[in-house]
Amino acid sequence: MSDTLYERLGGESGLSSIVRDVITNHMNNPTIKTRFQDSDTDKLHRLSLEFFGMGSGGPQKYTGKDMKEAHRGMNISEEEFLAVVDDVMLALDKNNIAADARNEVLGILHSLKRDVIRL
Repeated sequence: MSDTLYERLGGESGLSSIVRDVITNHMNNPTIKTRFQDSDTDKLHRLSLEFFGMGSGGPQKYTGKDMKEAHRGMNISEEEFLAVVDDVMLALDKNNIAADARNEVLGILHSLKRDVIRL
């Protein structure tokens, strides 16, 4: 398979749509919506697009904080982490992302767990 994960996610336009759906899912998810209710959604979209773009092999350069710094002091629970993962998976499904790419994203998300939970 020669296509990068970024390409399999639809490049910038596909990833932008996925990120928009993830943010919408977060805003409507009763487990985590309070964490996002006062967010600057334009900034959240931009940083998420940079993060996922760079992390999936795209040309973006991530300009935000590293995961530990971004989540330090938030005391995010396992339940909240799993709610975020579920929201991402729902967005991938909505955008008709193939199973191999969804599984790769799931692996990446779980690799970030220790940099997000209970900091």
